[in-house]
Amino acid sequence: MKNRMKLLLVGAALVAASTPTYAEDKPQAEVMTSWTSGSEAAALGVISQEFEKRGGVWKDSSIAGFGAADAAFQNRLVAGDPPAAKQAVIGLANTDFVNQGLLNSIDDVAKAGKWAEVLPKSIYDLISYNGKVYLSPSDAHGESWVFYSKDAFAKAGVSDEPKNWDEFFTALDKLKAAGVLPVAWGGQSWQESKVFNMILLTQVGIDGFLKIYADKEKSDASTEGVKKTLDILGKLRGYVDEGAAGRNWNDATAMVITGKAGVQFMGDWAKGEFVAAGKQPGKDYGCMLAPQSPGMVYVADSFSFPKIADAASQKGQTLLAEVAMDPAVQVEFSLKKGSVPMRTDVDKSKLDICAQKGLELVSAGKIVPDQALILSPQQAGALNDFVDEFWTNPSEDSASGAEKFFAIFE
Repeated sequence: MKNRMKLLLVGAALVAASTPTYAEDKPQAEVMTSWTSGSEAAALGVISQEFEKRGGVWKDSSIAGFGAADAAFQNRLVAGDPPAAKQAVIGLANTDFVNQGLLNSIDDVAKAGKWAEVLPKSIYDLISYNGKVYLSPSDAHGESWVFYSKDAFAKAGVSDEPKNWDEFFTALDKLKAAGVLPVAWGGQSWQESKVFNMILLTQVGIDGFLKIYADKEKSDASTEGVKKTLDILGKLRGYVDEGAAGRNWNDATAMVITGKAGVQFMGDWAKGEFVAAGKQPGKDYGCMLAPQSPGMVYVADSFSFPKIADAASQKGQTLLAEVAMDPAVQVEFSLKKGSVPMRTDVDKSKLDICAQKGLELVSAGKIVPDQALILSPQQAGALNDFVDEFWTNPSEDSASGAEKFFAIFE
């Protein structure tokens, strides 16, 4: 019996000793994300399954809440024990990590995959730092959408999607007259700033939007555009209910789904709520860009790759960068997450009509980045505060509001 136990212990020791060696021959990746909801986890599963299919060893380290995941990641960096990859929003937020030498460049992968040819230039520029690519983009979310109830529009006699702001407010008046709450409003500062941005794009255009946020330009045209934006935003106050303050976005979406409200301004992640309720785009609800919009405000996800000594994890970083940018993976990922692929050469036939509209805008380069991509965290937070203060203060005029807006960048 003792000899048998000794043999078992020796065998276990041999297995334990050989397992790491076997695993080290394979690409490995511990991946930290905040994708923990049902649709997000399903989307991440598309990437992890393909990663493993190509011989990789995947370890999921997802943490609920982007802020919590971000804090955990930074703690791991400080401790010298980073994961192989981290979900990251493309743009300015990664600059400090790059400049401090904490991230690996994946420029070789990008060149081999000809990413510069299949990504919109604005996206490619935002995953590049100091002339090299550091991020592998997975998907984008459009933030310029107005979702509307087909039943509510029919009840109010609104037969066509409004083509400009005058027609839009006429439609809202018809909804009000029909006893339908015109706008399901999410009264939180981050939601309000997204509405501000989608209106701003309609007033200043793509170039004007970038001049304001990227170049911090305060020209007469920019100032006038901000004033008109605030006028439109202020006018919307008359079409929301008294219970809007503090309302979560998904609760506002539910008001449109049930026909209690006519429209909602929201990013395309709202589609997940419609899908969960068994609603079909084009039949039960519609998706249109904000009136007169020449393009779409977007925010985009990606993976960043911390510097790590382990050779298997370095291989894993390369493999993950390739998998996340695979055309088929990008489509399947977006189907699960309700987003839009980043590549312009994917098969869009599987995408719903809203996502197809978004992809057409991405492919045509008719997109501008959310302020979080091109402003410092402090400036982005100040913008949220500014919009919220304007919204809750009806006595504020657009001229003084515009001055306060541009003061954010001083």
